[in-house]
Amino acid sequence: MANLKVYDPFSTEPFDDVFSGFFRPARFSAPITEPQIKIDVEETDAAYKVRAEIPGVKKEDINVEVDGDVVSIRAEVKNEKDVKQNGKVLRSERYYGAMTRRFSLENNVDEAHTAAKYENSVLFLELPKKATASSKRVTIG
Repeated sequence: MANLKVYDPFSTEPFDDVFSGFFRPARFSAPITEPQIKIDVEETDAAYKVRAEIPGVKKEDINVEVDGDVVSIRAEVKNEKDVKQNGKVLRSERYYGAMTRRFSLENNVDEAHTAAKYENSVLFLELPKKATASSKRVTIG
């Protein structure tokens, strides 16, 4: 036999979230997300070329470290944005903090010959590959 349910106008059952915020007052609910460093890595026979998007950051606030095959990019962010209407602040979004991106490469990087340039919110890194040591077979006598 089929189960019959009595209609309850105050039940939220089949439509839990459909009308949950319908009668609430409108809010400025733009999500505030932490900025992220987006990267592109290209490999040639001699080097890795990295392009990292770091918007809204000064060149002095970027730190790049290379340790073997691991590259770390860190940037200090100071972002402020006020939305005013008729002289009254309606929304103020501020983000202070650090963005970091760390990734490893297939080969070790020659730290002494790396180059970096920052233009138009894009960090360009030239990371030459370290010459690999050739292995020698040892015969046991």
